Amino acid sequence: MYSPPPEKLPIGIPFPNERILLLDENNKLVTEPETEAELCVSGTCVALGYYNSIKTEEVFVQNPLQKAKFERIYRTGDLAKYGNDGLLYYVGRKDTQIKHMGHRIELGEIEGEITKHSNITRSCCVFTKNKISAFYTGKQTEKKDIVSMLKMTLPTYMIPGDFIYIDEFPLTKNGKIDKRKLIEKISNL
Repeated sequence: MYSPPPEKLPIGIPFPNERILLLDENNKLVTEPETEAELCVSGTCVALGYYNSIKTEEVFVQNPLQKAKFERIYRTGDLAKYGNDGLLYYVGRKDTQIKHMGHRIELGEIEGEITKHSNITRSCCVFTKNKISAFYTGKQTEKKDIVSMLKMTLPTYMIPGDFIYIDEFPLTKNGKIDKRKLIEKISNL
């Protein structure tokens, strides 16, 4: 008999000579279950940096927990947590997490709920001017219909203030949604 996969799959364990560290905003090691922190990697797999990019200095850094000797770590930008089962789970991206109304919110979680609407094929949330705005493609849909659906699964503070229909998303050269262009659209409304 078929059983659906679990909602969250564990990341796995590091190879020999590699380490996984979860570091909080204050660069403290996180080991408590269900506490989200940035996933960092240490060991022989860590590169010297990105080719010809200033971002290297931000993400390939000295391990803040290691004071005695040099140890390079890679700050992945991914958020993870240990489950109550002791396994490591992926939570989302640090760069899509915001703080709004005193709550930490993962914009991807909102996007996932929006795309459950039968009229919506794709969505993207941005945070500007202390407000969450959602862009979506598919069929143009009344805001009240989207909001009533979201209220069944999301707390009020996670429901976007604006829902903006667009024919297609602007894309970067890498094929990702260009959030800068979406933010420009908001300022032009």
